Amino acid sequence: MGTDRWLSIIGIGEDGLDGLNPAARTVVASADVLIGGDRHLAMVPDDGQERLSWPTPLQQLVDTIPQMRGRRVCVLATGNPMWFGVGVALVRAVPVDEIAIFPAPSAFALACARLGWSQPDVDTLTLHGRPLETLARHLRPGGRIIALSADGGTPAAAAELLCRHGYGPSRIIVLAQMGGAAERRIAGRADAWTAGTVADLNTLAIECVAGEAARVLPPVPGLPDDAFRHDGQLTKREVRAATLAALAPLPGALLWDVGAGCGSVAIEWMRCDPRNRAVAIERDSRRCALIEDNAAALGTPKVAIVRGAAPEALDGLEPPDAVFIGGGIGAVGMVDTCWSALRPGGRLVANVVTTEGEAAMLAGRTRLGGDLTRIAVSRVEPVGPYHGWRPLMPVTQWAVTKP
Repeated sequence: MGTDRWLSIIGIGEDGLDGLNPAARTVVASADVLIGGDRHLAMVPDDGQERLSWPTPLQQLVDTIPQMRGRRVCVLATGNPMWFGVGVALVRAVPVDEIAIFPAPSAFALACARLGWSQPDVDTLTLHGRPLETLARHLRPGGRIIALSADGGTPAAAAELLCRHGYGPSRIIVLAQMGGAAERRIAGRADAWTAGTVADLNTLAIECVAGEAARVLPPVPGLPDDAFRHDGQLTKREVRAATLAALAPLPGALLWDVGAGCGSVAIEWMRCDPRNRAVAIERDSRRCALIEDNAAALGTPKVAIVRGAAPEALDGLEPPDAVFIGGGIGAVGMVDTCWSALRPGGRLVANVVTTEGEAAMLAGRTRLGGDLTRIAVSRVEPVGPYHGWRPLMPVTQWAVTKP
């Protein structure tokens, strides 16, 4: 590995030092400083090395590790440190060419081996340090999910969430302390889950079965309007699908949803890929509460909500990869502020229904270019004993890519 790699990150399983290869064991034995959770440190005989346990929040120690350069520092982590592990935080703090990483089998690999599941066909996520509602985005009939639990109460909480979303018949398998002498498996239906609290170190496997009350919501844009709680400020389903297509979400991209209303565009953006991020900017406090409720219900609880009027509320936000202006395009400085913040290659999309909004949009297009589209949608509704087409308000859409 080279002597310049002063920081080592060792993935270790429940079998402790016996599960490490000779090179990893040598690194542990020769370290000046051992860092890990109490469970990890207990696996290593005390040979007089300095030992540090992870604090809460963990970032406190991550920030101090670069100051240990010049000493041999060894960090012990569970399984694969680069898959929802501490290694991800450490490579942001220390150049990777100064780090030696020794991964062990991840909990996902061990769970698939125990269950005979094909890992590429499984949705994998962590609920450790993340909201439980993240699980909701992955629910679908026939789906398989493996999730890292936050603690021993996660399986029972997940069972309750499954029932709440109509997936009570789903099968839950809890794999606790995999790879160790105390390994244990607990299985049962979500709607009959009685196991209560289990060992904190557990991995949750779910075979999704939709009950009669389940509402199947795909990850592609265009959820039904009634999937969202709203007060009338909602980008309608057909227009929303066209809007997301124009925004062209890519994995890991950040969206500003300006004038977010009930948050439908931001939420659908995040549902496109679990790595996507979105900031919903909304000045009305009641609508901010609706955004929060909708985001939790639809599996995107990490939508960031900024209460305030744009463009002033945009100051200091991380530059976006895409911007959607759903309201207020005519506000002084709105287009220029969004355009200046947008990353090169990013997309700006705006929808308007008023002639005043169109005037502001045409002025922006004159300066910045882009495409204009008129979206007209009609829906069948009852007309007395018959049915007829009732048009929605036409929407003018402007989409432009920043060079």
